[in-house]
Amino acid sequence: MIRVENLVKQYGGITASNHLNCRFEKGKVTVILGGSGSGKSTLLRQLTGLEKPDEGSVYIDGRDLTTLSRKQLFDIRKKMGMLFQGSALFNYMNIFENIAFPLREHTKIADNIIKTIVTMKLEMVGLRGTEHLMPSQLSGGMMKRVGLARAVVMDPHVIFYDEPTSGLDPISTGVIGKLIKDLNKALNITSIVVSHDIESCFKIADNIILLYYGEIIAKGTVEEIRNSTDERVKQFIHGEPEGPIPFTRTAKNYLDEILYD
Repeated sequence: MIRVENLVKQYGGITASNHLNCRFEKGKVTVILGGSGSGKSTLLRQLTGLEKPDEGSVYIDGRDLTTLSRKQLFDIRKKMGMLFQGSALFNYMNIFENIAFPLREHTKIADNIIKTIVTMKLEMVGLRGTEHLMPSQLSGGMMKRVGLARAVVMDPHVIFYDEPTSGLDPISTGVIGKLIKDLNKALNITSIVVSHDIESCFKIADNIILLYYGEIIAKGTVEEIRNSTDERVKQFIHGEPEGPIPFTRTAKNYLDEILYD
């Protein structure tokens, strides 16, 4: 469904995307893994059309996002859902209005139909009956689920997840992971998950792309990544402090000053 070809993006002298080539299969859950500064967020912004690459193309259903007009890009975005890292709920709206917001903005659906749709989406994430609550009354895990209900309220073809389990306890992490997998299957959508949470991603992924300083160093199924002989991949998935992936220079210098000065 989505194809990335020769993607390049630089910020000053830093290369965030270095000639990336990859595919995201329709109906599959693909996880983009990598440490801080690896280029995950940059790739996500380019996949959603929020940022144009310096070189290369991003094709969605055969259309290159980098060549589209603003209006054409907005039309394609209506087929996308997004679960933000911090849920990004409107604090002044209750749960019903938060989920109904995309429908009110982009459609002319009658209020009684919107009510039915919102109820259905809340049912899908296990939160039916919470419509009247405010975001401040929810736990972190519940807020993520509300964000997920809003992400699917327009029946998108593809959903992007930005660190969906960040800041959650193990049980909430498991719930979100199961919802991603279950919704992907039930709605027959394409899911792209950006994360650095190895354990939860291995449970939900059909395919994995591993980034390291703007380059793809591994891609394949969970088993292929687990069995990789690349020392960088092995160090990352096992969380080893020693190996070919070093501390950043800044972090190393800081530690040197503390320990040895």
